[in-house]
This record gives sequence, C-alpha cells and structure tokens, in this order.
Amino acid sequence: MPRGAFVRPEGRGSTAVSNEKAAREQQYVGSIGLMAPLDQPKPPPAAAPDETWHFGRHLNADEEGQEGYVPVYDGTAWVYYGKGHSGVRRPVLMSDGFNMGPSSLDELYHGFERGEYPLMSQLHERGRDAVIFGYGERSASILDNAGYVIEAITRLIDERTGNEPLVVGGFSMGGLVTRYALARMETQKMDHQTGLYFSYDSPHRGAWVPIGLQAFAHYIKRGNPANSALSDQINSPASRELMWRHIETVDGTPGQDKARSDFLAALDRVGGWPMIPRKIGVANGTGNGQGTGIAPGAEAFRATGILFPGTTIYTQSEGDDAVVAELKANFGKDETITTDGFPEIDGAPGGTLASFGIAANVINKLIPGSAVAPVPEICFVPSVSAVAVRDVDTTALLHTNINDLPPSESELDAFLCASKNEDHTKITEELCTWFLDQL
Repeated sequence: MPRGAFVRPEGRGSTAVSNEKAAREQQYVGSIGLMAPLDQPKPPPAAAPDETWHFGRHLNADEEGQEGYVPVYDGTAWVYYGKGHSGVRRPVLMSDGFNMGPSSLDELYHGFERGEYPLMSQLHERGRDAVIFGYGERSASILDNAGYVIEAITRLIDERTGNEPLVVGGFSMGGLVTRYALARMETQKMDHQTGLYFSYDSPHRGAWVPIGLQAFAHYIKRGNPANSALSDQINSPASRELMWRHIETVDGTPGQDKARSDFLAALDRVGGWPMIPRKIGVANGTGNGQGTGIAPGAEAFRATGILFPGTTIYTQSEGDDAVVAELKANFGKDETITTDGFPEIDGAPGGTLASFGIAANVINKLIPGSAVAPVPEICFVPSVSAVAVRDVDTTALLHTNINDLPPSESELDAFLCASKNEDHTKITEELCTWFLDQL
C-alpha cells in the first residue's frame, strides 16, 4: 500500500499565474465540507453536463404554476461522458458533502476541476463518466439522503452500456452517505453492481467542531434569534450525525448526540460497510502522527467589538473542567463553557478547516473589525477518522503513526494519507492520482 511522501513537480508560468491559481484553489477549498462558510460566492456556470437526472421533488401548491417557479429536487446528478463515450459506460458517482441548503453543482464541478488538480478532466481522459451528485438539502439526515443515492445507482445500472462495475463514493459527508447507501442495498438484497467504493477525507470516526465555538453559535442566537445561521447549521440533522461531540445549547452538556448514536446504530444494522466492493479512502491529513502544532488552551478567537466584549474561545485541552470558552455580551448573562475528558484534538493530524476564521468573518460582517482569530484553522477530520483506523477519543489515538500500521488495521482495503496536513477535501495531485490509479 503506497504511503510514501509525494514530491509535486515545480509549477510553471509567471508569479501572476501562480497567484491566480492559488486564489482559485482557495475559493473552492472547503466547498464540499462540513461547516463550510454559509455565504460562499456564487460560482460561474459549470461546463454543461451531457445529462441531468432528478430524484424526488418537493412541490409547493401555492407556488407551482406561478411565474418563475422552480421545483426543488431531493437529488440531482450531472452526468459527463468519458472520452469517446456517447452514453454512460464507466460511471464514477461522486457525492457532495455537507452545508446548509441545496447543493450547488456549479460549485461542486469547479471544486473538482479548478483547484490544484483537474479531476474532472482527468476522469474524462481516462474514459470515465463523471457523475456529480448533489442534494436538495445537504443538512438533512444522512439516512434520508442515502435513499436518493440508491435511486441514482439504480438509474446508472439501467442507463449503462456494457457491464463495467460502478465506482461510487463521495467527499467528506458524501463518503458516509454513499457508504450507508451501498451497505443498505446489500442488506436489502439489491444488486448495486459497484466494484469500488471510495471516500475522500470522510469522517468515518467523526468530525470535530470545537465545543466552545458551537456554544458561541448558540449564544449568538440566544441574544438575537435572527442571527441563528451558525447555530442552525450546528444543530442540523446531518451535523449532529457527523460530529464526534456536540452541544445543543449554550448551557447544554457536551457529548455524543442522540442523532449520532442513532446513525451509528443504523450503520451497524446494515453491516457497517458495503462488503461487495473494494473499499478505498484518502485523508487530507498526514499519516506519520505529526499534527499541526497548535497548542492546547491557546486563544483561538477573541471578540474585540461592542457586541461580545471579552468573549474568548480557546483550543481544546485535556482533563476535566477544561475551559474552552468565556462568552460575554452587552446583553444577557456571561457563560463559561467547559469540557471533561476531551483530547487535544485541534492540533491533531488531519484535514483542516478555518473554523475560528469562519466565526470571526461572521462577526465582522455584523460589525467590521470586531473579532479576530489568532488560530484560524484547526483539525477538522482527523487522519485516523478519515482512513478508519482509530477512534478519536484520546490524544494518543489521534497521533497514531498510521504509516507504521499493517493494512489490516483499517476498515478500508487501501488508503493514502497526505504528505502534509492540508485543507479538508482539498483536491490535490497527490491524492487524486493515487485515487485514479485505483480505478
């Protein structure tokens, strides 16, 4: 199983081209990840697909028939034929991940194509049909959205010419939706005809959003219910299912949410994983046990304006009664948020997300210059979670040297960890060339 360091070729072209490329990458990084920014800029239109398929439909009797009415579908697939194809022959279904609201397939396409590595073009050149799959509500339960993936798999089988096995998987949450969908099909004796399942930085053992940050989102909502976007995102069904630990209200108790317990139980009922296809995965975090260097107990976020004067959120520390946030406002009462028995997860090896940076941007949009994030990015999907080798309950487990483990330690048949900790779901040459070679 290849796990060695990958040396990227030196870039070509002018500094201006390099800067433009870096800016383009940053725009789409995280567009298919949990807790992505709520106000992503509208992307330009993607290349027109060869086919568009819809699954499910929400009807509003008061709006249907009115001028400008657009139906909302529960699942949508854009199908791009591979090189030399005039129909579906060798499909690769790629599922979207988490955010609020419906998937933007334009954004998803550009996320795959316009970052560091042109995944869509490479699939096309290899004679693979790229099937981008999105949801009518990305924050809906994984169990519900899996039903639309099953419909898409069934249609791919019906539309496919020849008998090439399907490739099915997804990015971030999308890897869990497709994992459950395939396992459920096997349990129900449905022939999914899938030869390869893949996940791309998917939180198989849970994702991490700091408890102090979650509590602050609820604190903002308590002060002004109109500012509920972050709180609603954190408390959405899919978020509760994905997060390793969750807190529902400012004065709640951090722990494993019931929705996550129910999701894990549902996975167990279908065998945990699909058994028929080969299973592979990649992590945007390192496999050598080396984290990001973020210290526990460090000041990660600080409010400096009049809305939340003195509010401070800290990186996660071990031990009981660890203070993770001191929440203050010019309205209501102050709150001190603590945790018991949590690991030092913010600095763990894994795909990173600008969790505190996103929060600062939200506050600064309310009142410019009123928040700073000394630690903008932290671990979001630990490497041990993305390649399903360890739980994330202790600091020692998080820093497992995955590269030294025998392949049998993972629930995947093969996997690759990145050579450095990088943005969650970043489409890189290192990870994508390995993935394509597995097809």
